[in-house]
Amino acid sequence: MSHLQQPSINGSSQSLHTLATLPKSNVFTSNLPPDPEFPTPESSHNAPRDKLGPRQVKNALFTYVRPEITHSPELLAVSPLAMQDLGLKPEEAETEEFKQVFAGNKILTWDEEKKEGIYPWAQCYGGYQFGQWAGQLGDGRAISLFETINPDSGTRYEIQLKGAGKTPYSRFADGKAVLRSSIREFVVSEYLNAIRIPTTRALALTLAPRSRVIRERTEPGAIVTRFAQSWVRLGTFDLPRSRGDRKTIRTLADYTAEHIYGGWDQLPSKLPSGDPKETWAHVQTGLSKDAIEGSPGEEENRYTRLYRAVIRANARTVAQWQAYGFMNGVLNTDNTSIYGLSMDFGPFAFLDNFDPSYTPNHDDYSLRYSYRNQPTVIWWNLVRFGEALGELMGQGPDVDTAEFIEKGVTEAGAQTLIKRAEGIIERAGEEYKAVFLAEYKNLMTSRLGLRTQKPEDFDELFSEFLDFLEKYELDFHHAFRRLSHLKMEEVESEQQRKDVAGWFFKSGNAPRQEDESRGRIAKWLGKWSERVREDWNTEEVKGRDKEVEGERLMAMQRMNPKFVPRSWILDELIDRVEKKGERDILHNVMKMALNPFEESWGFDEKEEERFCGDVPKFKEMMQCSCSS
Repeated sequence: MSHLQQPSINGSSQSLHTLATLPKSNVFTSNLPPDPEFPTPESSHNAPRDKLGPRQVKNALFTYVRPEITHSPELLAVSPLAMQDLGLKPEEAETEEFKQVFAGNKILTWDEEKKEGIYPWAQCYGGYQFGQWAGQLGDGRAISLFETINPDSGTRYEIQLKGAGKTPYSRFADGKAVLRSSIREFVVSEYLNAIRIPTTRALALTLAPRSRVIRERTEPGAIVTRFAQSWVRLGTFDLPRSRGDRKTIRTLADYTAEHIYGGWDQLPSKLPSGDPKETWAHVQTGLSKDAIEGSPGEEENRYTRLYRAVIRANARTVAQWQAYGFMNGVLNTDNTSIYGLSMDFGPFAFLDNFDPSYTPNHDDYSLRYSYRNQPTVIWWNLVRFGEALGELMGQGPDVDTAEFIEKGVTEAGAQTLIKRAEGIIERAGEEYKAVFLAEYKNLMTSRLGLRTQKPEDFDELFSEFLDFLEKYELDFHHAFRRLSHLKMEEVESEQQRKDVAGWFFKSGNAPRQEDESRGRIAKWLGKWSERVREDWNTEEVKGRDKEVEGERLMAMQRMNPKFVPRSWILDELIDRVEKKGERDILHNVMKMALNPFEESWGFDEKEEERFCGDVPKFKEMMQCSCSS
């Protein structure tokens, strides 16, 4: 078996494909307006590559543009789980065609002689960066190749190269990506998926050995082959809104509902009185009936339902970030997914010690994108999205009248439209908070080994747990994983709980028995163990105490990963691959990233434990720049 490919992560009965037989489509470019300067694939293909560089693009959502040639590419790694999820045969990664297609050197879907087929494209979008309008941004170094549908799941993915060359959206940049950031994105994309957080994915990592890219220093170039259900962002709506392009906003909203969310009938809808789903919605989100349906007499049209779907998706994802200590680092609107995916990984990081004010971005002086502020910032971004949809939502039941479609809101109807849109956004804020809290509580409940929730759990268990982690500067991830190995018989007495409290501290730094910190943690362990016993020692499990204890520990270990790709690990990984020419280390780290809940991974036991152990001195809470 090649060093590029590891055994399949999960068994699958699906029919696997080669690149040639993989089903392909271009739904995005078939349904949305192209760059008027290159309105067809042929017009772009016939243009000199250097004519496809930076400029302003209007009344369009993409430009046809081919990747630049990568000389002497080296395929560094392939994710076996990504291969499986795309429906590709594992051995396909060994082929020359695979290497050349994902180095950007072969357009698999374009017939050169007939001048027909699916042609690569780059998206046009804008965005608010650090709260300020930044104008046109777009895919400055990302080029989508084609879409494919997994034959078994029916999920459509858009496959894209990042670092493949200049596009009209490159501005002053070179269209390249450096190996450093490409390794980081490759690892984190697959890791987030492995811990069940919605994310864009990474299929392959290619080194461009003859490409020298200037950032803070001269660095080797690389390409990440990545894929997602959609690469549309909130910023995709921001740009036409800033230009007053009503037609493009409506076209894009229709596309998002019909082709990203699977149809208008799949969106959240008003619940008729007495519908049993009303109870479900109230329990799941904590929302009142009015918050779900709108105020009495309020007309909620389909664009409002689209807004609510996007809000719910992002609320759930940011709740998962908070529960697992992940920070994107640059949550601009152009880095916020319309589908609620984690995306565009720049200065991301996972918490080491629990510090809510930590930001991994060393340019974020105001801590706008710190761990604590992520839920608020995502809501700020969603309000901007609400403003982009405001006219469509605010028009209510008359959104499809010919006069409105052609001319927009009338002067007489403006105040009603604005009031309705503002009300929708305000109520959506309550829905966002409710969905966020419901998801966060569910995850924290499971991570702490509980099967049910009580109102007092939030303060007595969740908040107190995080409070003492912060006060004593304890490791966020180790705390959860160590609880996952803690048996109830080990915390029966106060003395035992004080002994166990020492587990939360770094090796050699545990406080003395009489210290306040041990006492506080021991007190929490008492409340926690009481809740665990209450939850698991029920009538139906009497007589199966040891078996039930094993079930609980296994359930916790499936929720609390042993391996986390922390910043210091990624820095060492980058150094060993880039500077020392090591390759196996990348494949070994990817074994851990794809299977983070395991106890061991079968390579070097000492290195595995080092990567899962305490953060080395002076390497905690590292920061990095946006440059990549």
